[in-house]
Amino acid sequence: MRPRVYITRKIPEIGVKILREYCEVVYRDEAPPPTRDELLKMIEDADAIYCTLSEAIDRELIDRAEKLKVIGTMSVGVDHIDVDYATKKGIYVVYTPGVLTETVADHTWALLLAVARRVVEADSIIRRGDWKIPWAPTMMLGYDVYGKVLGIIGLGRIGQAVARRAKGFNMKILYYDVVRMREVEEELGVEYAPLERLLRESDYVSIHVPLTPETRGLIGERELRLMKRTAILVNTSRGPVIDQRALFRALKEGWIAGAGLDVFEKEPIDPDDPLLKLENVVLTPHIGSASHETRSKMAELTATGIIKVLRGERPENLFNPEVMKVRPLSEVKIL
Repeated sequence: MRPRVYITRKIPEIGVKILREYCEVVYRDEAPPPTRDELLKMIEDADAIYCTLSEAIDRELIDRAEKLKVIGTMSVGVDHIDVDYATKKGIYVVYTPGVLTETVADHTWALLLAVARRVVEADSIIRRGDWKIPWAPTMMLGYDVYGKVLGIIGLGRIGQAVARRAKGFNMKILYYDVVRMREVEEELGVEYAPLERLLRESDYVSIHVPLTPETRGLIGERELRLMKRTAILVNTSRGPVIDQRALFRALKEGWIAGAGLDVFEKEPIDPDDPLLKLENVVLTPHIGSASHETRSKMAELTATGIIKVLRGERPENLFNPEVMKVRPLSEVKIL
């Protein structure tokens, strides 16, 4: 009997194809995530679950899934999974590190440049028919990027990719991370700075940290007030890293000049959220990794990680290697 894999929502076809070659696949071929009741029902007989950031894989769900051997998440973040409990229960967790690094870094720069040069505002002016003067010395003034100071909060894979792009803009690069990376400093020509100094000195601040109890609310009113009034904040990591109400005040009252956000405290963002009324913020719907190439790679990596676990092989994208002490791969193998 082939192992049963539940795919919670529509994914790139390559992921489905890989899993169907080896497993019985229950595929929910719909874009919206499943309801909680549906998720609880469908997980009961699953040997593996293929999920996304939108599904909370918590203790209740893990306890319901008595046959569960592996959780595959099509994401680099795993804050939606109770990894500690999964590990305790001998359940392997595979994720998608690395493959989305360059794409998210590209999107970070797209947001940074769009806010700095007021691209979205300018586009709207033309579409509304409000472009009345051919050229004017003070029309739509933005901020230079070349030669400015970029502050990177979190110098992991994506933070480093953002830094490499900044070199082309001849920027001075400061970074803050809980771990100082002297080899990376030398390689990329970046300078470590305490968070307060980074916020005070940077013209642009880009956030690239995972969501943890320590990073939740990392940027609040105090931190925003430290920034330059001409500074621009970009977040392509996790929404709750920023206090969104404080950010709204900062943008409305001019504590900072602008922001580019791909992630939010609540997703989808409420249609009446006050951020939507501001012109000095560019908003995108959590599409940092949304290129054809990258999403296909993510789907493939998640699926192959699941298959390797079910074969009793260690996948390169295993998030919780300590699980092997709780439940060796030889006990998981069913393929």
